[in-house]
This record gives sequence, C-alpha cells and structure tokens, in this order.
Amino acid sequence: MKLLRNLGLASFFKLTTRERFDRITPACILLLGLIGVFFIYSAQMARDGSQWKSQLVYLGLGSLIYLGTALLDYRIWLRYAHWVYLAGLILLVLVLIPGIGTTHGMGARRWIDVGVAFQPSEFAKIAVLFITASILTGSKLGSVADSLQVLLKLALAVGIPMLLIILEPDLGSALAIAPMVFAMLFVSNLSMRFFTGALGIFALVVGVVALDVWRYSNYMEENNLSFSRDRGAYEKHSLLPLKDYQRNRILDFAQPEKIDPMGIGWNSRQSLISVGSGGLAGKGWTEGTQAKLGYLPPAVAHNDFIFSVIAEEKGFLGSITVVGLLGVVLWNGLRIAGLARDRFGALLALGVTVLMAVHVFVNIAMTIGLMPVKGIPLPFISYGGTFVLSCCLLQGLVQSVYRFRRDT
Repeated sequence: MKLLRNLGLASFFKLTTRERFDRITPACILLLGLIGVFFIYSAQMARDGSQWKSQLVYLGLGSLIYLGTALLDYRIWLRYAHWVYLAGLILLVLVLIPGIGTTHGMGARRWIDVGVAFQPSEFAKIAVLFITASILTGSKLGSVADSLQVLLKLALAVGIPMLLIILEPDLGSALAIAPMVFAMLFVSNLSMRFFTGALGIFALVVGVVALDVWRYSNYMEENNLSFSRDRGAYEKHSLLPLKDYQRNRILDFAQPEKIDPMGIGWNSRQSLISVGSGGLAGKGWTEGTQAKLGYLPPAVAHNDFIFSVIAEEKGFLGSITVVGLLGVVLWNGLRIAGLARDRFGALLALGVTVLMAVHVFVNIAMTIGLMPVKGIPLPFISYGGTFVLSCCLLQGLVQSVYRFRRDT
C-alpha cells in the first residue's frame, strides 16, 4: 500500500471493504464457468480436445482480473477513458494490417497473435463502454437540438470502432455495441425524438440489407452460381460492406429452402436437432450424439453452439438452469446500476448488463433458429480466451460500482 500511496493510487483501492462485496454475481459466474468447462470437454471428447484445460486457465486468469477490477474504484476509468479508447482504436487498426492481424475461417481478420492470440474487438467493446459513459457523464442532455453536439461527438466516437470491426469483418461484435450505447443514452434523459429517429434509421438499414440479400439471391440464381462454392462472386456488385457468407446466413434464416442444407445451413439445422432431441432431462453428460458423431462440427460445438450441447445432454432442465443463472447475473447488474451513487457508475453497470444481455439473447436465439447465425459466444460458458477475460473484467466493473456505492 505504501507504493500505491506514492503513486497517488491508494485512494482507488479499498482492501478493507470486504463486507461490501456482492456475492450473487460471483457465485453465478463460478457456476456458469464450471458448466462451460464440463460441456466444452463433452463437446470435444470425441476428438480428444484439450480446450477445456485452456478454458480453466482462462477462468483462473479471469478471476484475478475480476478481483483486481473490483478492488479498483471505478472512478479512475473516468480519468483514463480517452486513453483506453485510443488504445482500442490502435488495436483495431493493427488487426486489419496483413502480417499483424491473422486470418481465421471465412477470411475474417479478427486476431492479433503475439505468441498468444487475442481479439481486439473484445477490448474495443470495453473502450466504447468507457468513452460513452465518459461523454454522457460530462454532458447535459435534454432536447435533440440542445444535445446535438454531444450526439455528434458520441456518433463519431462509437461509429469509428464499429466501422473498423465491420471491416474485419465481425458483424456480430459490431451489432452488440449498438444496444449498449442506446441503453446508456436512454437513461441519460435524451429526447424521445432521437429514439424515434433512430428507430426509423434502423428500419431503413434493415430494409437496405434485405434488399441487398434479395439482389444477391437473384444474382446467384440468374448466373447459375452456387451459394457455397462461389462465395465472393457478388461482393463486387454491392456497396454494402458485407461478405457473401454473411448474406448466406441471412438467406438461410429467411429462405432456408434456397440454401444447401449440407453446406451453409448445416450448423443451424444440427443445432435445432440437438436442442430438440434433449427432451426434459437430456441424454446425459458426454452422451450427446450430435457433437460426438460430428454432426454439430467440432469447430463450433464448444464455442458458438455450446448451448446446443447443453440442451441435448441435459435437456430442458439443464437449459433453463443456464438461462436462470445468466438471468440472475443480468438482473443483479440492473440492481447495482440502480444502487450506483453517481451517473458514471450507473452508466457502466447498465452498459455492461445490456452488452451481456445481447450476447445471451443472440447466442441462444441463433441456436434455436430464432435469429441468423452470428459468431456471438455465450458469456462464461463458450470457449474463448479473450472473451472470457473481457467478461470477467466487465463484471469486475459492476462489482466495483457496487463496492464503492456508499463512498462520498
């Protein structure tokens, strides 16, 4: 602590306030993490995968990050929000540079490998959270006219990282940011006219994307091209920064009869079979056939489609247990946002909770066929180092908001 006092940081650490530590979320996170390890093992068992061991390491590191973030007064991030944001932008630019960013599947350049691979988009979500909360904390919002300067600043601050993430491309991560920002704006006393206009813009964007996918479908059929073998043929004819494999996913959701079920739509169909075959209590841990026999591909069974494995092996009861634990984490996040002593703390807790809620909803919805397939993992359960660490950091922020809620 002497070193901390010399650095001027002692006031940000409260090591004697253990009685203020919220126990609800950490308990749920621990259970979710253990469930994830068990079912990652089950999903990879047929191929002797060792990802479950790596997940244990990530969870261990994540626990340290969670604890360190929780012990640090969240107010310090208000001071350094712009630096965190700048670091996030630099990483997003670096990942797009050939030789620095690495390509994984479908040609997406989403990783930087420095001996250990990590996804800059996960750090960017945290950076956008900080900069949005910082801008809104230091601004007075009322009517759209009075708040126009703030809105333009925020649109620029959020739009740049979203565009860079889309260019990777990682449309799922980019789309996860938008609801978080809108939720933080909603509680900042912004005029409802803004949200009405934003809803209109959203509807317009959806219409433009739908038109583009329709044109894509017609183009492929008129030229006798294969949706799976001739990916990329249409991209030069469109002004939208979408890849053909992303159009295929949307088309598979909207018109599955046009897509080869043994190719593009394979994962979503096998996921539905996994979920549907689990019944009430499931087939038993490690007894699921979809992942074991390779119908649910090993490349996705342990991350994006881990909920399908849980549903098959533990049925409705196991699925509702996972959903319940995640629901408690989200409810507790909203509760802590309401207990926050200041605007910055409330915005941080709310932003984290909405971001997590988007991940939970989209991931589960895509596994049961309610949404197109997106590469959005399930918090604390899906395999992934960067994602697990970022989730732990984000929940550590919420814990910090809770711990320092009574300080003056």
